[in-house]
Order: sequence, then C-alpha cells, then structure tokens
Amino acid sequence: MVHCRSYVAAEIGLYFKKKFNSKFLFDMRGFWADEKVDNGQWNQNQFFYRLIYKYYKKKEEDFLLNADGIVTLTQAAKDLLLSKSEYSHLSIEVIPCCADLDHFDYHRISSEEIGSLKKRLQIPGTAKVITYLGSAGGWYLLSEMFSFFKMLINHKPEYVMLVLTKDSVEKVMNEAWATGIPKDKIFVTYSNREKLPQFLALSTGGIFFIRNTFSKIASSPSKHAELMGMGIPVICNDIGDTGYIMNKTKTGIIVNDFNKYSFQDAINKIDDLERIKHEYIRDCAKEIFDLKIGVRKYSDLYNQIIN
Repeated sequence: MVHCRSYVAAEIGLYFKKKFNSKFLFDMRGFWADEKVDNGQWNQNQFFYRLIYKYYKKKEEDFLLNADGIVTLTQAAKDLLLSKSEYSHLSIEVIPCCADLDHFDYHRISSEEIGSLKKRLQIPGTAKVITYLGSAGGWYLLSEMFSFFKMLINHKPEYVMLVLTKDSVEKVMNEAWATGIPKDKIFVTYSNREKLPQFLALSTGGIFFIRNTFSKIASSPSKHAELMGMGIPVICNDIGDTGYIMNKTKTGIIVNDFNKYSFQDAINKIDDLERIKHEYIRDCAKEIFDLKIGVRKYSDLYNQIIN
C-alpha cells in the first residue's frame, strides 16, 4: 500500500496503483487546490493558475474515485463530499489533527510552576489569561483577535493576553498596540513543544479566529486539540468541525462574526468559561482528539485496505 498525504504525493500513489496494482490510501486532509486559491497563491485572474487549479480539481476526482481508502480531517468535509452524487458511494474516514494527551495534560503542571512562570513573564499573579497559540497572520486573524481582546479588557480589565508564536515579537506587539491594547496587557513569547503545556496552563481560556473560506470546511486546528487536552475552554469561530464540537460539548464560545455585536455577546458569556470543569473539557478531548484514537483509526484502515 502507498499512503499519500495530500495531493502531490497522491499523484505518485495513483501511478503506483495503475502500474503495479498496489493499494492506494488518499489521505486528502483538506481541499488543497481550493486552499491555494483561498490564500491567494493561485490567483484565478491569471490564466496559468486557473489551469493549475482545474488540473488539480480533476486530479482530486481521480484520487477520490480510485482510492482504496480516503481520510479527511473533518466530518464537515466528508459530508460535503458524500453530498455529491459522484462521491456518494465512497467510504471516507474522518481523522482530525490529534494531540498527545499524555503530554498535553494539566495534571502534570503544579500550581508552583504556574506561579513561577507567571512571575518570569511578569504577568500579574491574579490576572486572567486569554492565550493565542500559533502563527501571526495567514489563515489566523490576529487583528480580529486583538479587536476582541481590546473590547474584553474594556469590560473586564483583569484579563491579559498571552501570544505564543514563533513570529516576530515586534510585529505582534506593534499590531496589538495599533489596536489600542496597552503594553501591560499583552505578552508575546515562544515555547518549544516540551514546555508548551506549562505555558498553556497559565490560561483561563484560549482563542483562535481563522479566516473562513470554502477550503476551511476541512480545517482541523491542532491547537484546539492541545487546548482541550489541557482542560482549557476556547473562544473561536465556526470553521471545519469547531462549531459542531463546541455546540455538542459546550466547552467554549463560538463567535459568529467579527463585529462588536458578536464580540459583546461572547464577552457576556465569558464568565461561564471558568465554570466549565477542566476535567470535563479534557474528557471531551479524549473522545475527539486523542492521538491514541487517531493511531488506532489509521491502523484499522491499513488492515481494512491491505486485507
């Protein structure tokens, strides 16, 4: 069997199947060609990129119809595919971006570690912390997150924001200040994976806003899995399966639009975040995002295809 992650690799897997009769697993993840269009890389006003897009959409069809197994990251993407008559007969496995919940486990972090880290970062000991983890820009709407946070601290000044990113501290801070966030309310740093649970453990809540385009119906943010594994409730918009997960589990707040009315609605509910028990959020993560479940799903799929 050839296991192909995304579209370019799938060209090789399909070639092997046709030439050597090997099994072909199309781990499509999401709608790769549409992502390229949505993020502006393949400008459809240019003939060359229209040609590439059409080529890979036709390839997408070939991959789906000839695969011995298909994996998507979200139920939303699976439902969309199965709603099309040409794909309604397909067998599709949903395996989201998982997290190692043995590593992302708040039980392993002591209150002393949390206090010490807050002191090192110069975060006030009594502050409530909203954390964003990830890249600044691209699919992630940092400006909108800062606008939400600015409105939050106008109502609840006990909050501060922690941004954990590899990106330039100066760039992130400048964007925060441009939004009107005071210097003593924003903290920007980076943590490697080993120490990340300690940094996340500072959080009262997590936040991520993602640009909502067609291709994002297949988006599964790994940060969601990591935050829930740490027992942290989340404020986010509805992309991929996030809306379904949040509505089903009641482990956070969905922001439908990036305007003052939606922000105010979320802020009115924010006290409820602290009432959600950490262990309950973690239990939900175990059911949805546990790496062990992801491994087992792949193992079962391998056996099904090969045998």
